[in-house]
Amino acid sequence: MRRIALAGLLMTCMPGIVLAQIDVAKLITGNQGSPEAITSIHYGREGKLIWIFYHAPSVKGRHIFNGAGALQPDGTVWRLGADDATVLHTDADLDIGGLAVPKGEYTLYVDLDKGNWKLVVNKQLTDRRGRPQWGINMDGSTSNSPATELGRAAMTMGKPASPVETLRIALMRTEPPTESATHGKLEIAWENVTASVPFTVK
Repeated sequence: MRRIALAGLLMTCMPGIVLAQIDVAKLITGNQGSPEAITSIHYGREGKLIWIFYHAPSVKGRHIFNGAGALQPDGTVWRLGADDATVLHTDADLDIGGLAVPKGEYTLYVDLDKGNWKLVVNKQLTDRRGRPQWGINMDGSTSNSPATELGRAAMTMGKPASPVETLRIALMRTEPPTESATHGKLEIAWENVTASVPFTVK
């Protein structure tokens, strides 16, 4: 039932998805432990749509980031969610924290870099069989390949007011929502960490 409802949401609320390179329906796993989630925003009279599709795991009493025993160790690349790699779609050219991102679709990862996170934008969307890119390899390493990276953008680190149980990724405006607005922010919040990076619509 959840799979049908989410598919309906994709088709009715986010018409830009039908023009996507990736068939978003194939990203729906039905995994209730890490359910599908979408954040979206649009800019300009033409309604240029930006969305991020991800699978949202929960802490469930685990130690996720920072220090000894963390589920995702310092200095590693995190798949920014669970299951399939997280997908960014943009109808507009973007500047994300100084990184030029042409309109299109990408997978997103995060280089934890000992607490100084960097958003990784990768051009690899599918695996060798043409299926959506899975977030990790068989050996547990992240499926991000430096050879297919578009680039990386430094993120601003912070702490939430209270622990965030379920991973949350948000696209938000940083100026009034007028037709001429071009600025926003991508924010990640999970466990005891927040990380954000500004973006500008070109």
